[in-house]
Amino acid sequence: MRDVVFPKDKQASYDTYGYAAAVRSGGFLFVSGQVGVDANGTAIPDPQAQFGQAFANLSDVLSAAGCGFDDIVDVTTFHVGMYDHFDAFAAAKQAAFSKPPFPNWTAVGVVNLADPDLLLEIKVIAKLR
Repeated sequence: MRDVVFPKDKQASYDTYGYAAAVRSGGFLFVSGQVGVDANGTAIPDPQAQFGQAFANLSDVLSAAGCGFDDIVDVTTFHVGMYDHFDAFAAAKQAAFSKPPFPNWTAVGVVNLADPDLLLEIKVIAKLR
């Protein structure tokens, strides 16, 4: 049995594509990749704003499970044009993870994501409280 988590008022968008925003299992929260889209599902055009929105969307999922950024133990980020946008990403990441101890992190460069306007996807594992 999966104990799934959805941010408030957003389950329909996940149902459309057949996945959960996050799953609780074994004391951990496994969060599906979060991207920088607005409430309508449209990618934010400005890279820095898109990265900030991706972290905001991640925060919504974490909050729905009773977690926060301090509970994250593992981060994997997928980047389109990593070298072109890395400074903007680093600023958004620093805002989310402002003080040690930091989670471990793996950054992966990819050719594209599900939407051609997306530049970043963030996948995390958090320890449940």
